[in-house]
Amino acid sequence: MATVVLYSILLIVLTPPLGAYMHRVYTRPGHGRVEGAIYQLIGVNPDDEQSWRRYATSVLWFSAISMLFIYLLFRLQQHLPLNPQHLGSVNPYVSFNTAASFMTNTNWQVYGGEATMSYLSQMLALTFQNFVSAAVGMAVLVAMIRGFTRAGTDNLGNFWRDTVRGVVYILLPMAAILAVVLMSQGVVQTLGHYVSTNGIQGFTQLISRGPAASQIAIKQLGTNGGGFFNVNSAHPFENPTPLSNFLEAFSILWIPAALTYTFGKMVGNRRQGWALFAAMWILMVVGFAMTAPGERHATPAMQAAGISSSAPNLEGKEIRIGPDESSLWAVATTDASNGSVNSMHDSYQALGQVAPMFNMAIGEVVWGGVGSGLYGMVFYVVVAVFIGGLMVGRTPEYLGKKIRARQVKLVVIGILVPFLVALLFTAIAVVLPSTLSARLNHGPHGFTEILYAFLSQGNNNGSAFAGLTASGPYYAITGGIAMLVSRFVPLLVALALGATVGREKIVPFSAGTLRTDTGLFVGLLTGVIVIIGALAFLPAFALGPIVEHLIHGRLY
Repeated sequence: MATVVLYSILLIVLTPPLGAYMHRVYTRPGHGRVEGAIYQLIGVNPDDEQSWRRYATSVLWFSAISMLFIYLLFRLQQHLPLNPQHLGSVNPYVSFNTAASFMTNTNWQVYGGEATMSYLSQMLALTFQNFVSAAVGMAVLVAMIRGFTRAGTDNLGNFWRDTVRGVVYILLPMAAILAVVLMSQGVVQTLGHYVSTNGIQGFTQLISRGPAASQIAIKQLGTNGGGFFNVNSAHPFENPTPLSNFLEAFSILWIPAALTYTFGKMVGNRRQGWALFAAMWILMVVGFAMTAPGERHATPAMQAAGISSSAPNLEGKEIRIGPDESSLWAVATTDASNGSVNSMHDSYQALGQVAPMFNMAIGEVVWGGVGSGLYGMVFYVVVAVFIGGLMVGRTPEYLGKKIRARQVKLVVIGILVPFLVALLFTAIAVVLPSTLSARLNHGPHGFTEILYAFLSQGNNNGSAFAGLTASGPYYAITGGIAMLVSRFVPLLVALALGATVGREKIVPFSAGTLRTDTGLFVGLLTGVIVIIGALAFLPAFALGPIVEHLIHGRLY
């Protein structure tokens, strides 16, 4: 519990300095030598203001080319260098799914990293995309915020300038520092071959290695989550010590949390940023309170086998990490669009599975992905402001801009489309014999395995529940489609929202304006998020973890 308290304190204390720094990065005039050289290399004018359509076109073209590059690299892997284990080409279904996954900042994995990807694929495709996909999300957020600060224009900045600055001044230096610290803790970073050795039982064992630290650092800081090794951050070469565990878990939320402060600085009212921070923090704490208590006690199956109910549930967990730190990670990684795991969520108590699933179901706006989580939260803010306006009989306002029917329709699309995609593909999967056979379990737990997979992909999270073989054609293709839709529909909505409010004139604050920087509004916003999520997903949860809990009775 002390770890959780320290985690929260550091998150609150370190949010302002990083948030203020990111504000300076995105708002300072001119450009430095390094970013200037990059602009010259790619042939763009960083001072060219783009309308939301031009900004969106740049995002889409950049993303499409990135995905094609990743796919081709995987398919040609066996012919390329830095492949000491002579791994073959990745099959087309997994290549498509993984290319969509890393380009969309989802980092869902249907393969074992050390047995599938060469060092070149890990570095040039996966690690590189960890940087740029995160930077794209941050760029879109900053562009949307500019719409709330401007009047009479739909220009939102320059995509190339925003993306380059996110990589050069934020993600790259932070990841370099964290990678060095992780290496000091024992995280591997080498281009050497795998090592063959004799195990303690006398048989030969192959020890996987590789350039892991550089990927682990940005997978956490960029809310990516893709593990270098198959068991992700439960692997001792990815996460060897208590310090590395804490630093990696903290890195998941630091930038998303700090972006709330950046938001407040950019709109000229830091209280607005703290209000969003408070709503996110409350939902995170509630999620941890739902998950951790059950993991401190034996499961019904363990109790039936004669284990005391007071024994912790260590199934699917690293003993050196324990139930509390595993629960904190499970909640943090699903609060953010991260997806890394240090335990298998498949083995959690039935009700303990609800919080991580609900975090993903609501669009991962409790911190969320870098950039994408905060603009997703703003969608809910618009809905909350609209509801507040209905209560007082006044056209709602947010940050000095009138919220009209067009803005409300846009944010409803951004919120509901990922919901529909996840539920639709889940519904199809539970009626097809070929997809049902991919479950490890039957009954409600098997349904939860399927639902979790599409919640994870359909909300750009990437964490795996475990227990589902998702590398077959149906799961690989529909999962890839879900990731693409759930990345780009909200992204385009965010840019369109920024443009529509940017064209509005600024309305002076008056006595009838609903304050959006108070505890009352934080409560309204939190309630709106919970109610929308419950209305959309409670029936599905009732068929999975909730009914599983009722079948097995009390947790302890």
